[in-house]
Amino acid sequence: MFQVGFLAAQDQPPGNEPPTDSPSPGKCYVKCITPDEFKEETVTVEVEPAYTVLKTYPATFKTVEEQVLVKEASKELRYVPAVYETVEVPYISKEEAENLEVIPASFGDDLEEIETYPEVGRWEYRILEDCPSANKEDCMVACYVEYPSKSETVPTKTLEADASTSPIPVAEENASYTKEVVKTPARMEEIEIPAEYATITRQVVDQPARVEEETIPAVTETVTKTVLVKKGGMTVWEEVDCELVGTANLLPILYELNSARITPESEEIIDEHLLSLMQDSPALRIEIMSHTDSRGSDDYNMSLSQQRAQSVVNYLVGKGINRNRLEAKGYGETRLVNKCSNGVECTEAQHQANRRTEFRIIQ
Repeated sequence: MFQVGFLAAQDQPPGNEPPTDSPSPGKCYVKCITPDEFKEETVTVEVEPAYTVLKTYPATFKTVEEQVLVKEASKELRYVPAVYETVEVPYISKEEAENLEVIPASFGDDLEEIETYPEVGRWEYRILEDCPSANKEDCMVACYVEYPSKSETVPTKTLEADASTSPIPVAEENASYTKEVVKTPARMEEIEIPAEYATITRQVVDQPARVEEETIPAVTETVTKTVLVKKGGMTVWEEVDCELVGTANLLPILYELNSARITPESEEIIDEHLLSLMQDSPALRIEIMSHTDSRGSDDYNMSLSQQRAQSVVNYLVGKGINRNRLEAKGYGETRLVNKCSNGVECTEAQHQANRRTEFRIIQ
């Protein structure tokens, strides 16, 4: 809000340069509460952790051949031949080994709460309605208003147990072969009986079981949050042109038909009338008010006027003005300046007078 007129001695705008310290004739000041200043930051949240995937390869075997003795050498007596007996000889036909079974990683669900907008508070000034005093300053009330913080809950996953392996034993396999051994040697004439051999095959481990690891990277998500940079609430006086105080000031910009786009010509007008004012008086807050003529539906005109007011705000923000210092308001065809309401025949110039954008100091 703005204050003009007589003020209490302890809350007056600045006067002339010392030593006079008295107000300058013809000057106007606006009492402003400096706004809070914010900035947006992004934080990266790990929603899924990195983990390991294991792939196993079983042991491989190869077949080998061996020469084994199946009949020992002996001597045979001509008259009394040797006597043999058959025995069974065991051997390992397949060695024992281990295979590996994969136990996959297990996960749990979790939630992480991110503060996306901090708790803030500020002084807001209001003038009581039906004030009995001629001096509105006597009816001003300052209220400290707190706005709670805002949070966003982000679902995440936690690694409860990483992937591992469990051994699976491969049992040893046995076999046997038979051979004859001398039970009673030959007597008397000895005849040499040569030994006899046979070829057997068996499987031995060629490559032991192995495991290969693959790391699955973590999954992250970016969250945008608003951070309070500088606390507002300080009361300051800003000198303004007296013609701008207490009224809606015409901003003579023209829009294309059914469009809210800011033209290059309109940018120059905004720079001249508003941008320089807000740069010179950094505590001022401005309301941008946009209107349409009565042609078209009420809902369409209200939406179009809001878009046009917002386009001016967006342009000023792009020029470095804090968005908290600006307020966009579309009024559609609710505030016509002449008789050209629905169904009334008017000239194009009369309709043009209603298609206007205005601004006013609100603090």
